[in-house]
Order: sequence, then structure tokens, then C-alpha cells
Amino acid sequence: MSRIFWDTNLFIYLFEDYGSLSVRARDLRQAMLVRGDQLVTSALTLGEVLVKPLEQGAEELARKYEEAITATSLLVPFDIKAAKIYAELRCDRSLRAPDSIQLACAAAAGVDLFIAHDSRLHSKHVPGIQFIVPLDRAPL
Repeated sequence: MSRIFWDTNLFIYLFEDYGSLSVRARDLRQAMLVRGDQLVTSALTLGEVLVKPLEQGAEELARKYEEAITATSLLVPFDIKAAKIYAELRCDRSLRAPDSIQLACAAAAGVDLFIAHDSRLHSKHVPGIQFIVPLDRAPL
């Protein structure tokens, strides 16, 4: 069993129709369930996923997304430990603030794998995260 952190876009691909990206996210989630992997994400992910439904007045959809994420994932807070990691990561100006928050939360939780859509992140080394991969290279 591995602890696998999903960045926001993976949940959006899972919930909405983004063609091959949605197929990849569903296949990845199914493989994780078969292996018994733990799905980890941050409270930021939940907030980001809820923006579009709330913006469109789709409160029921927002509630369903929230239930799906909270029922299936360990939600990691942006706490003091994550804030300190974030500060170190932000010294690398090539990282955007939201990416740094996600990476910091994942590192604070001590995950085996961090998966994002952004392929630029895979070259980063973050203590507390064993591997960072883009979705198209995530192990199925």
C-alpha cells in the first residue's frame, strides 16, 4: 500500500469529462483501489474543486464533490509543518504558490507519490515526497 497525493486537476478529471485525461484518472483510481493505496490530498484541493460549481450556482454538485473527496481521501491541512515546508519551497521562484502549497502539504504528510497534471513538477526534489510524476506517467 502506498500513500498517493492527488493534485487538484486529477479530481476534476475524475468528476468531469476531459476525454483521455478523465480515462487516465479513472484508471489510476481503479488501480489504486485494487492495490489498497491511500488517496491523499489537501484542503486546498477541496476548495479548488468547489470553485466552478459554486460559481455556477450548482450547490448540489458542490456538495457531491465535497462528499466524494472527503469520503475517499485523507485531507491534509495547511498547518505549521506544511507552512514551514512551503516557505522553503517558495524560495524556488519557478514554483507557483498553489503548487508549493500542494507540495508542502504532501511533504508534511509523508507521501510516497505526488501526482499532478503539471509535468514541470516532476524534476523537483521535496523531502517527504518519494516521487513526483505527471499524470501521464503515473503507475497504473
